[in-house]
Formats: sequence, structure tokens, C-alpha cells
Amino acid sequence: MKNNLILLTGNAHPELAKKIAKKIGAPLGELAVFKFADDEIFCKININIRKRDVFIIQPTCRPVSDNIMELLIIIDACKRASTRSITAVVPYYGYSRTDKKDQPRVAITAKLVADLLTVAGASRMIAMDLHAEAIQGFFNIPVDALYVMPIFIKYIKEKIGTDNLVIVSPDAGGAARVRAYAKNLGPEVEIAVVDKRRIGNTGRTEVYNVVGDVKGKKSILIDDIIDTAGSITKAAEVLMERGASEVRAMAAHPVLSDPAMERLEQSPLKEVLVTDTIPIAASQKIKKIKVLSVSDLLAEAIRRIYYGESVSSLFA
Repeated sequence: MKNNLILLTGNAHPELAKKIAKKIGAPLGELAVFKFADDEIFCKININIRKRDVFIIQPTCRPVSDNIMELLIIIDACKRASTRSITAVVPYYGYSRTDKKDQPRVAITAKLVADLLTVAGASRMIAMDLHAEAIQGFFNIPVDALYVMPIFIKYIKEKIGTDNLVIVSPDAGGAARVRAYAKNLGPEVEIAVVDKRRIGNTGRTEVYNVVGDVKGKKSILIDDIIDTAGSITKAAEVLMERGASEVRAMAAHPVLSDPAMERLEQSPLKEVLVTDTIPIAASQKIKKIKVLSVSDLLAEAIRRIYYGESVSSLFA
């Protein structure tokens, strides 16, 4: 790697940043990011980054507001240090589920965060499995939207097999996602959709139908986020009731808010595949959960962007 490439990270996920740096063969740049006694965040970059291409690795996961603010402050520090370019590498984009005005008098926070990143000085963003593809259009800078699908596809082919397999969406909104998985896995792989209805504004869901044949089949539920795990575990229960031989779940982002762990433990899910876009606490590493790393994919994307190569060809 040329000396002009600089990798930085805040406090959100230093383990992932270290993996990416190792894959690229470039050290993480030294910087100090900490809070004063009144919770104000301070950042100082301890290396020369003038006219360098800086990549800041910082998922905006829990604590979301702190991690977003850290990212904004690091970007501002880089801009004021006269960098040539600043790429925000955001494996998990917080507030992505608030992407439209679906109720009266609500904010579109995903757009607000996009504006903040742009105004702070980011010249490009890399994200993974955005909750809504429309979020790319919220930015006035280039956005490289990556997908964990190649990682999960490889696992399915090597560890599970495609015989008697059905890929399932836990809701109607994810139908396009499961079609893409089935297309990449082969013509023998079928798809199904769990139809559900939300009950008022309580956040609870009622699963009531399965569109597609799952009887006697290995079923894999595909989603982008597992938060409280209510939808994914209820969908697994319905699939088993409809005769599925086994059910797994795969999701890019393991948010895992309470009571997710309890629900996953008690569910009929055989295995839960997630990635390390978000750090997982030791207490959350239960036997059912297997974590696959996105570090190779992100490292290759960063390398291609730095050298001006195609990123979209990663998924060709």
C-alpha cells in the first residue's frame, strides 16, 4: 500500500478496524478520541494526514448517538488537517430504519445523518446492507453500498448445501433480498415469504401465513437486522409448524437488543448467522450464534476505492 492511505477508527468497533488494517497491510493511524467529564467528545489525530486519503472505520451502532458524534468529530478533524479525501466506512448505518415519513410529524433521521456526514466533510461513504436502498440517494456524495450476501452464500454452499433448500423472507418487504439469494444459489433453490401483520403501534407482530412450500425443507430466514429478534423467532416457529425440517437465520447486523438473546435461545432456530459489522458482547456469544467477518470484503473495497478500481465488480 502507498503511504498516502490512512486508516483511522473511533471507539465503536476497533476490533473490526484492526482486522481490516491487517488485511490491507496498513497500520491504523494514531488518534485520541475520548470524553471530557461533561461528556463532550474530543479528538486529536497524532499523525500527519495532509494530502492523504483517509478511511475512517466507524459503525454507528449502540451507543448510536455517541458513535455518530465521534465519527462527525473525526471527519471534521481530518478536514481541518487538509486531507485529500475522507471516506467514512460505516459497516452499520444507525437510524437507517427511520428512512421515510410513514407517520405524521416524524423525522427522516436517516436523511439527517446523511446531511451531517456530508456537511462534516466526508467525501465518500462505504456502508453494508443498508436497511433501505433509497438511503444512498440521501447523500450528495458517492456511496458504495456493499452486501454480506457473498459471505453468506459461500457459507451456505460449503456448510449447508443447496439440496432441498428454501430461502425465506420474514416479511413481504424482504422478498427481493431472498430472490437475489436464490438466484445466486442455483435454480434448485426455492423461496418463500412469511406474511405478517403489525398490531397497532406496539411494535409487536402477528405472523399468520407462509407464501411458498417449506414442508420437509431446510429453511433459511434472511434479514438485514436482528434487533429484539421478535420477528425472526416468530417466523421460525411458523416455519416449523408448516413442516420445515430445520430453520436457520442469517442477518448482516446483530443489534441484539433485549430480549433478543432469550428469544433466540428459546426459539427453534438451529443456527443464527450474523457478521461483525457490529461488535458482539461476550454475553451475547451463545452457542446458536456464529459470527462471520466482513473484514475481507471491506478491506478489498477500501483497496479498490484507493486505487480507482471498480467496487461493483465485487458482486459481479
